[in-house]
Amino acid sequence: MLRIGAHVSIAGGIDNAVGRQLDIGGNCGQVFTHSPQVWDHGSIEDDAAEQFRDETAAELAGPWVIHSSYLVNLCTPKEGLREKSRDSMQQEVDAADRLDIEYVNVHLGAHTGAGVDGGIENAIGVIDSLDIPDGVKILVESDAGSGTKLGGQFEHLARVVEGTEADVGVCLDTAHTFAAGYDLSTPEGVDETVAEFDDVVGTEHLDCIHLNDSKHDCGTNKDEHAHIGDGYIGDDGFRRILNHPEWRDVPFVLETPTEDGRSYAWNVEHVTALRE
Repeated sequence: MLRIGAHVSIAGGIDNAVGRQLDIGGNCGQVFTHSPQVWDHGSIEDDAAEQFRDETAAELAGPWVIHSSYLVNLCTPKEGLREKSRDSMQQEVDAADRLDIEYVNVHLGAHTGAGVDGGIENAIGVIDSLDIPDGVKILVESDAGSGTKLGGQFEHLARVVEGTEADVGVCLDTAHTFAAGYDLSTPEGVDETVAEFDDVVGTEHLDCIHLNDSKHDCGTNKDEHAHIGDGYIGDDGFRRILNHPEWRDVPFVLETPTEDGRSYAWNVEHVTALRE
């Protein structure tokens, strides 16, 4: 079964997310638990949490993924920011436990001068300091690799997965991976990227794919998403991604834009048409 969905809003309450996912034709998806621009997590009402759990179990194939705040930086050498990031991540994994959500997705962040080794050590330290509930798993997301941000190279992801005491997985973002220099625009390029990911990280650690086309070419390190098939990856690349035997059963979550009169529903339909 194709598991495809999108990052939907929780405006009005977390319980509204399931209906929004169904409205676009999705059967899995992603949410923020609060505004990603602030540290304040607010609160989730008991009734809303219960309705979310019940409707998810009844209506969706799953899984859901919580995307952490944009402010979180696991790699930072700044102790204050690292502590705020740790506190925010603890609240996210606790919310995931309460909502019966399996995954919490996080960007590694930028090392801002600590170096790759220092940044990875900082990220591992934050993750290992968390009290992660049973049934909840942190996913480290691939990055476009600009500046001092980590996660652009598969090796960065592998070192975190292997270095933590926790059971950590990976969320691969197709636009980020492409921008970081891994060619996904042709069937041959996809096959090579899949093989390299398996060799460096291990396919068994791939738990989610953010499915996004890219408005910029391979290796530019520029992160700007496009509708599926409209960017530099294109339909040929996505057809192979969606049908590759190593990746086809991984849940796909869209973070495509709303522009040109198209939004998530159009992308879900287009992805479904590319699936063989």
